[in-house]
Amino acid sequence: MPNDELKTIQQELKTLADPTIAEHSQRFFKTGKGEYGEGDKFLGIRVPILRKLVKKYQTLSIEQTIILLRSQYHEERLLALLMLVNTFEKGDQTTQKNIYTLYLENTHYINNWDLVDSSAPKIVGAYLFDKNRKPLYTLVKSRNFWKQRISILATFYFIKNNEFEDTLNISEQLLNHKEDLIHKAVGWALREVGNKDISVERMFLDKHYNTMPRTMLRYAIEKFPEQLRQDYLKGNI
Repeated sequence: MPNDELKTIQQELKTLADPTIAEHSQRFFKTGKGEYGEGDKFLGIRVPILRKLVKKYQTLSIEQTIILLRSQYHEERLLALLMLVNTFEKGDQTTQKNIYTLYLENTHYINNWDLVDSSAPKIVGAYLFDKNRKPLYTLVKSRNFWKQRISILATFYFIKNNEFEDTLNISEQLLNHKEDLIHKAVGWALREVGNKDISVERMFLDKHYNTMPRTMLRYAIEKFPEQLRQDYLKGNI
């Protein structure tokens, strides 16, 4: 029975659970009232252990993996996403389309920065690379900031392949965002653009550095030469 493997995975995760790690994770991922991860539950399992389980249970069906993604436990959702990435990378076009579609249908469960960052570039970005990128612009206009983070993180796949236009366009749409996690994501994306072509990043920064959130700017210029970094911070450009 296919369901048996899913139950086996969940049982193993419970045996691997560590209450001390779980307590730390609850604080680290801001699960308190009013915080971005409010109400999330943790088993207390480190990421390297989850990655080993991806290999161990790689025969789990996509449908069962989606059930795992809908878990109340953060580590089960992360494991499901890592499994989907693994299946996507090995799959044919039909499999990839199926995973991409299911991913976007289940964004409600992709609700913390590590869940987004470990999956969005490798599923959404990889799938849309040779297709119309309009879905990213639908995501960025969402009122859900995890969907917005998916939109910018997905473009990391494009940056890796020396395509920057969508990263810059989406970054521009997120310049006035109120959430610090979005500021960090955009700054990180701009920094990665700069790692590929600093002139492209600087052209964007020269236009926006005076008005962009400070956190976003700091992330974007993190690897600049110190004097240039200070010039941007002090407005001497």
